[in-house]
Amino acid sequence: MSQVKLVAVDMDGTFLDDAKKYNKPRFLQQYAELKRRGIHFVVASGNQYHQLISFFPEIVNDIAFVAENGGYIVNQGEDVLVGEFSRDDIAAVIDTLRKGGYPDLQFVINGKKSAYILPGASEAFLQKMQHYCHRLQPINSLDDIDDKIFKFALNLSDDYVPQLMNDINRLHAGAAAATSSGHGSVDLIIPGLHKANGLALLQQRWGINNDEVLAFGDGGNDLEMLQQSGFSFAMANAPQAVKQAARYQAGSNNQQGVLEVIQQMLDGEPPFTANSVIQQ
Repeated sequence: MSQVKLVAVDMDGTFLDDAKKYNKPRFLQQYAELKRRGIHFVVASGNQYHQLISFFPEIVNDIAFVAENGGYIVNQGEDVLVGEFSRDDIAAVIDTLRKGGYPDLQFVINGKKSAYILPGASEAFLQKMQHYCHRLQPINSLDDIDDKIFKFALNLSDDYVPQLMNDINRLHAGAAAATSSGHGSVDLIIPGLHKANGLALLQQRWGINNDEVLAFGDGGNDLEMLQQSGFSFAMANAPQAVKQAARYQAGSNNQQGVLEVIQQMLDGEPPFTANSVIQQ
């Protein structure tokens, strides 16, 4: 059985509990051992880079981030990849969002420097997005943006998520792809720039094979990453489709499921032993 050389974690619903916290003393102790063994730690999330680094102030310049669902990749404080929609594609997607008839749809436009919000957003949506986007600027039009844009973050009724995702994937094939993390949240990303691609770029840089990757996730935006990684764990709180994509299951995000599995790996317990058998 291959040795783990990279640990990748989703954040919301995975590494973080429902209060958006984690056991920092326990993790930092584990991270010290990961670093001693030369095992890379990667945060792979749909959230903004500027928000993600706030969770790891002690080690922010030691680890890597696959942020914005793979649109922005940073390793040890240096850019590895910055995706970019064309301005024509941005305008076309916004036109679809405005004319598609999706009740209560609201969205922000995510770039490297900041996220941007157009007029008309509700105060409740603005407050929600300020939690996920520590840099968020109001704009009047696309002309106000001087940035590389690589994601749209949408919120709408769960009842209309399948319709919207189908419309985006049909009308903007090759230009934008829709992925859902649940609870009415949909991200529109540059096709191919998902979390699995971000990990693959880092693995290439570090000489790490897929079967040497330990990955954790709980949402639809984790599917490619879980399918690609040799040691893939779906959280107990994940929907069935995510559990089917993973090779193993961890405890829930409220039970420190990620930290429990990392400890098992560090201790050489199953499935991280030579005689273990992969379980679905």
